[in-house]
Amino acid sequence: MTDTAYTPPKVWTWEKGNGGQFANINRPIAGPTHEKELPVGKHPFQLYSLGTPNGQKVTIMFEELLAAGHSGAEYDAWLIDIGKGEQFSSGFVEVNPNSKIPALLDRSGDKPVRVFESGAILMYLSEKFGGAFLPKEQPARAEALSWLFWQMGSAPFVGGGFGHFYAYAPEKIKYAIDRYAMETKRQLDVLDRRLADNEYVAGSEYTIADMAIWPWYGGMVKGWQYDAGEFLSVHEYRNVLRWADQILARPAVARGRKVNRVTGDPGSQLRERHDASDFDALEREKAAAE
Repeated sequence: MTDTAYTPPKVWTWEKGNGGQFANINRPIAGPTHEKELPVGKHPFQLYSLGTPNGQKVTIMFEELLAAGHSGAEYDAWLIDIGKGEQFSSGFVEVNPNSKIPALLDRSGDKPVRVFESGAILMYLSEKFGGAFLPKEQPARAEALSWLFWQMGSAPFVGGGFGHFYAYAPEKIKYAIDRYAMETKRQLDVLDRRLADNEYVAGSEYTIADMAIWPWYGGMVKGWQYDAGEFLSVHEYRNVLRWADQILARPAVARGRKVNRVTGDPGSQLRERHDASDFDALEREKAAAE
């Protein structure tokens, strides 16, 4: 099939067998597909997620809060296998009607509070713990929030656009790959220019903006996303690479990246996290395997 072979009909209809890696779970309607309650652990915060870039944002935030001494940030991280459609269970849809990970349930008060969308979760947790990792004074606060929302608005072009057509689509469409590769590189250039004169994205202070941007764009320049590092010439973005390594060196980031992870080195996969000691158990398992 060539790029010009398809002529859209007057009215679109859903073809279930449309190919692609996620064709078995994609659908044009919302709501649950099956009845299943979500598990609940012992901690105030119940996170239902997967170790994708969006999921990593929140687990990094939790680990950073705990590292900063906020003991009330203890959490249970339950694995949601999106490949099996677990995000469409009745319990998950109650927490996130959009059926996307991550989803958070805060049970610390008299009435549970649901929070969905990764950026909203980061802001909620910051406010919950006295404005942690978010500057209180202007203009630094506005800068951090602007970059946080930049990521929320830009990353779909990277994941749903470039990642989908480059790595997951059933056929390689040159126009689509070129379109989204161009936009991905433009975004990397935006970030590279910002980091040329700033240690962190929002300035001199490490914030939730870094936590949101790093899993996507840091992962991209490190070659972790879509096996596309060479294709996108990520070595060109030297300031982003410096920043990516600096963030990765933070112990809380290294821990958060492991939570709910199901791909890559088995020694880096903590499928569920219910206690800080789970990381020690993972290291013991890794050492035994070696």
